[in-house]
Amino acid sequence: MGKFIEKTGKTVDLAVSEALSELNVSAEEVEIEILDEGESGGLLGFGKKPARIRVYYKHDVEADTELSAETETLDTTEQLDPDTAEVNLSAAEEESNIEKAENAALDYLQEVLGGLGLHGRISTWLDDDNSLHIEVKGEGLGTAIGRRGETLNAIQYLTNLVANTNTSDHVRVLVDVAGYRQRQNKKLRDLALRSADRCLDEKRRIRLKPMNPAERREVHLALADYQGVATWSEGYEPVRYIVIAPENKDNPSPEKEDFWDDDEDYN
Repeated sequence: MGKFIEKTGKTVDLAVSEALSELNVSAEEVEIEILDEGESGGLLGFGKKPARIRVYYKHDVEADTELSAETETLDTTEQLDPDTAEVNLSAAEEESNIEKAENAALDYLQEVLGGLGLHGRISTWLDDDNSLHIEVKGEGLGTAIGRRGETLNAIQYLTNLVANTNTSDHVRVLVDVAGYRQRQNKKLRDLALRSADRCLDEKRRIRLKPMNPAERREVHLALADYQGVATWSEGYEPVRYIVIAPENKDNPSPEKEDFWDDDEDYN
């Protein structure tokens, strides 16, 4: 297969990213072999065993990449206009911020979960908004979730603080443990749709139970494209709630009905 280098990292993705960066090549130009996903006995012991990969590349990659890098530097200096250079610099800074945030977040989570005596498999990914998602999977992780996700919310909040300590731009970090947040978000979306249907059927406003900011955001997003209803938040933390109301061009502000929608429960 040609020459190769081996790299280790907290995750396979981080190890691959470091190897590609060192070789100055894309993933399509090499062959990647995962030697160890960092698991021990089927589950990763946090902070105990990193992922390990081997990246095979052609014999002339090193020489080509050095020449390519030198040529690219000259071309950039001679050809790029200031606006293009600024865009490239901005993209590089954004990538650097995400990488810093990811490393800091993973280090912090390893310490917290290791301190709780928990073990699991950790993975990260970016969504279209460049929010960093960290997912922990495994057995017996309930301690990291807590009652109604209170411990998980606290861990996520502190992880965000740590992740953004050394970044120039804020990186949003979302932490999920054992799929808890994914299940809760589905319940919230289902609740939002049922409540919107009921709102239109009964032609009246529905006021949901108080929710935290992340839960309210999920409901607003679920109904963003729902025809015929409008949503907004009222009240003050920690008793801030969502109102779902029929949209009516002739009477855009129907009388408010003061009640809790006690029939619906997302927990």
